[in-house]
Amino acid sequence: MTELALKPADYKTDVHPDWCPGCGDFGIINGIQQALAGLALPPWETYLFSGVGCSGKTPHYIKVYGAHTLHGRVLPFAMGAKLSNPKLTVIAAGGDGDGYGIGVGHFVHAGRRNIDLTYVVFNNEVYGLTKGQASPTLSQGSQPKSLASPNPNGAINPIAMALSAGYTFIARTYAFDAKHLKATLQAAIQHRGMALVDVLQPCPTYNDLHTKAYFAETVEHQGSSFPRVYDLQAEGYDAVVKNSEDADEVLAKREQAFVKAITPEERVAIGVYYQIQQPTFEDRLKATIPLLNRYTPLELPYYDSNRLPDTDLTSGLDEFRV
Repeated sequence: MTELALKPADYKTDVHPDWCPGCGDFGIINGIQQALAGLALPPWETYLFSGVGCSGKTPHYIKVYGAHTLHGRVLPFAMGAKLSNPKLTVIAAGGDGDGYGIGVGHFVHAGRRNIDLTYVVFNNEVYGLTKGQASPTLSQGSQPKSLASPNPNGAINPIAMALSAGYTFIARTYAFDAKHLKATLQAAIQHRGMALVDVLQPCPTYNDLHTKAYFAETVEHQGSSFPRVYDLQAEGYDAVVKNSEDADEVLAKREQAFVKAITPEERVAIGVYYQIQQPTFEDRLKATIPLLNRYTPLELPYYDSNRLPDTDLTSGLDEFRV
C-alpha cells in the first residue's frame, strides 16, 4: 500500500475556531493535526470524540470522523467505537472538568480496561465554558480572577490517578510547546493500550495564575536559573518498563512515576511519566470469544448467504412482552 502524503492542512475543516484569543486550545488542535499528519493516518479511519466544554468543539475543527458527545461521557463513546471496530484510530478529547470531574468514574474504569485509544485532556484548572469555576485540578487556596474567594478544595493529581487506575501510557505536555506536543501525541497514538495525555492549557479569560507568561518564566533551581517548563526525557528520566513480566522493574517504574507526580516543585515537568506494554481489553476479548480473531464485532456474520438474519431473537423479545 502506498504511504499517504498528508499535511496538517488536510486535517483542517472549513469551520473557523471561535475560542478566546490566546487560548491554549488553538495549540492543542494544531498539535493534533500535526500528529495525525506526521503519522499519515487516513482521516476516514480516524475517529475523534469530545465531551462538553470549550474542548468539546475539537471535532468541529479537525477533518476526521467526529462526535461531540455528552458531558463527562466521552470515554464510553470512544471505547464503544474502538471495540466495535478495532481498525479505527480512536482519540477522545475533553477538558479537566469533563474528564476529572463529572467523568472521573469513566476515567478510572477506562484505565483498568486498557482499551487501545488515546485520551487528550485540556487542563486549564477552570470551567472555561461556564465562566471560570474551579475545576478539579485547581489547587487549594488558589484564586484566579474568576473566583470570588480562594478555592477551598484540594486538587486531584491526574498523573497519579491514571497510574493508580491502570493507564499504560501516561504523559503530560504543554499547549504552546508545539514540537513536544506533537511528539507526545504521536507516541500516545502509537502506544498499544490506554494512553493519557494531560495537556497544560492556559485559559487567558479566567485563569490569570497559570498563564502563557507564567509557563515562559525562568525559575531558580539549585542555585541556577532554568526554564519553568522542562522535559523529563531530556533530563534522563526513563519512563518505559522494558520487561512487563519483571515485577520488581514494574514496581520501581510505577513508584518513580508516582513520586515524580506528587512531589511539589517550582518547575513544571512535561514528558512521559510511565509506559508499559500489557494485553489490551481487545486481546482479552479475543481470548474469551475466539470468533473475534476472525471478525471485528462490526463484521460478525449475523446473516446467511442470502443476507437474511440467521439469529432468532424471539425468546429474548418474549422477556419484554406485557
